[in-house]
Amino acid sequence: MKTTYQYRFYPDTNQKLELNHWLRICRYWYNRQIGDRFDWWEMNRTTANACPLIASISAPRERPNYYSQKQQLPVIKKDLVKVFHSGELLDFKQVDSTVLQDVSKRADKAFERFIVGDSKGGKSGKPRFKTEADYRTMTFATASNDWIKLVRKNWIYIRLPKLGVVKVRLHRPIPDGFTVKQASVTKKADGWFIQLMLEDPSVPEFTPDEITPTWGNSIGLDAVLHEDVYLATSEGDKLPSLKPLRKNQSKLDRISIKRNKRKRGSRARRKLAKREAKQHQRIARSRQDIQYKTAHKLVKTGAKFFFCEDLNLKGLTKRNKVKQGDDGTYLPNGQSAKSGLNKSWLDAAFGQFFKTLDYIAAKAGAVVISKKPAYTSMVLSYRNEIIFTDCSIRDYWDEQNSLMVDRDINAAINLKRLGLDIFPSIKRRSGNLSVVGSIDDSTIKEILYTLDRAAKMPTS
Repeated sequence: MKTTYQYRFYPDTNQKLELNHWLRICRYWYNRQIGDRFDWWEMNRTTANACPLIASISAPRERPNYYSQKQQLPVIKKDLVKVFHSGELLDFKQVDSTVLQDVSKRADKAFERFIVGDSKGGKSGKPRFKTEADYRTMTFATASNDWIKLVRKNWIYIRLPKLGVVKVRLHRPIPDGFTVKQASVTKKADGWFIQLMLEDPSVPEFTPDEITPTWGNSIGLDAVLHEDVYLATSEGDKLPSLKPLRKNQSKLDRISIKRNKRKRGSRARRKLAKREAKQHQRIARSRQDIQYKTAHKLVKTGAKFFFCEDLNLKGLTKRNKVKQGDDGTYLPNGQSAKSGLNKSWLDAAFGQFFKTLDYIAAKAGAVVISKKPAYTSMVLSYRNEIIFTDCSIRDYWDEQNSLMVDRDINAAINLKRLGLDIFPSIKRRSGNLSVVGSIDDSTIKEILYTLDRAAKMPTS
């Protein structure tokens, strides 16, 4: 089993200067390799309107890869490297060789995802050149337990190659039997952190239990962006939303307005930029904290299956298409209203939450399964009728059962039905939606009991 623990460490002034210089060298080396691959990419492509029968095409250049670019390091280390645009001189001999080799590996992976794709066939966008704010991590691939020189009550002292001994705050102990396999150093807004990859072959990997999903051991989760609700569950619960970005937006605005008024490159602007970065960091950490607490709360229910929505977050946060009139003027396209919704989706970070839930559920022998949520928010869960035709309909009063049905909890129950393959099929006939399928009496009783209990719960 492999796991990663993150600790904060405290380098002295000289070590901070050295680490910042290492980051500058690694960033230059990464951008240089990406630029070399872009040159190969452009030189070995032919435009659609070019005819090779009449055009002179030079011999194709050999494709740069991880090994060919890594072999340039011994030559580069022989002399100082001059940066073309700034004129600064960089000494590659100051940086550990494994760190520079890992930079080559990062550049290779970024470009491979662009032209080949990952294991599932999905391709990433074109790699970008890294700025000072983008490149913040260096990896030592040959770390071991021998690097730990001293262990005290709340501190450990680790010797990093060509840097010396650094003092690390041990806020939680390293588990017995685990050995250090890799170390990564990251510069964040509030200081330096080290990530230790630990391994213990005797501990097996987490595998979900082989259990068939049933109504009793599964929960449906509906993502909600209404008022202060984050998630609705098929058990009738509504989990609160923290909205960290919305609540701290005024603080961010005050800092950013002051920063923009300062002269570029000035000390005052850099100080305000650091304050803004720390504020963003607090927002991100508070969001991550509430997501972990919410995930643990769900796992503690004892459910073995969590059926969540397979959300197209990229499409949900995409800008509306531009509309132009016959005279060339731009027409209203609803983007002004959509911008606020986009910010709410990004602030909720449902993609990050479902990954966190999957990680925590795996430790408990549970599994998270995503399902396409088509029509789950429209169908009445216990009668198979199209009721919630508009997003403005938040509740439905059922006169027959004297029951107030909540839209979000109803959608969570339908997601649970979808995961258990008892959700009806929806067909469109003559422009109207028709529900095809039936539901047994025992399931109807379970749903009605859940909805009745949810209706009687006090609203906070």
